[in-house]
Amino acid sequence: MPKNFIHVYDFSQEEILDVLELIRLLKVADKGGRTPRLLDGASLGMIFEEPSTRTRVSFEVAATKLGGHALYLKPGEIHLGERESLADTARVLSRMCDVIVARCWKHETILGLAKHSTVPVINGLTDYNHPTQALCDLFTMREHLPAGKTIHDLKVTFIGDATNVCSSTLFATTLMGMDFTQAAPKAYQAPKAWVEIGRANVARYGGSVTITENVEEAVQEADIIYTDLWWWCGQEAEIPDRRKAFMPRYQVNGQLFSRAPAHCKLMHCLPASRGVEATDEILDSPRSIIFDQAENRLHAEKGILAWLVAPTLKRADGALGQYYADQTRAFLRSRGWDN
Repeated sequence: MPKNFIHVYDFSQEEILDVLELIRLLKVADKGGRTPRLLDGASLGMIFEEPSTRTRVSFEVAATKLGGHALYLKPGEIHLGERESLADTARVLSRMCDVIVARCWKHETILGLAKHSTVPVINGLTDYNHPTQALCDLFTMREHLPAGKTIHDLKVTFIGDATNVCSSTLFATTLMGMDFTQAAPKAYQAPKAWVEIGRANVARYGGSVTITENVEEAVQEADIIYTDLWWWCGQEAEIPDRRKAFMPRYQVNGQLFSRAPAHCKLMHCLPASRGVEATDEILDSPRSIIFDQAENRLHAEKGILAWLVAPTLKRADGALGQYYADQTRAFLRSRGWDN
């Protein structure tokens, strides 16, 4: 079992399948009104260099539902590489928290935290990847399998730029033995290094990796069409060029979606630029599962936290716990405490 969750491929296929089942059990328990308090008393340190809705809310609520507590830490409130080294920040948080989740501008930051932390570190997004989103997406796909298919049989077409979500989707789907296709203009296609990781997965688990400009052909057999923003933070100056490259051919709209099989579903990690990478007609259609996907971030984070953190927590048995309590109360009473 890995200590951290930095990349999707930190887990084997077998481990991912186990985590997906754990997520399912925790979701059922949540819907039944009783999430097991597997993290009772644990603390989650959450470092966010970038604003977030789904990642922050899902981890904070997940920790609470599991019986733990989350601390939101943002630049200006902690010394993350400024006035204190990244290594020292990791060491200090490791002494006070049971797990760290970090959403960082640069992938090197999460790697540095993981190197020097003595508690599990979870990657909440970097410029390279978004593994917690990818695990959530696998769970969502499993919930919406077409009739007669297993998760290993799916054909997933990602339409859009080679984002951190694209990389994680490529890695996750090929780990499951799926057929992954990215459809994008040449300049915005997945780099060779990503494709090589995907093809190494394919060699072990089956499936395929296809990178193409032919979006019309890419959707013809798709079980899932996945799209994302066409630009990320820091790329605002490129927006005119990116719009020109992607629009209108790579917009997910009614015309493009009509080329896909009738059972095909739409996924989007959100936030969405409505009317840009996808139209309201498709985002809000019965074939869209984007809000199931968003909710599943919560259940996925519960599964990740339970899988990585619960086994590391030290729990005193009843007798030892009572001993600690008696010792503390005896001392306080000796100093005048009368409760």
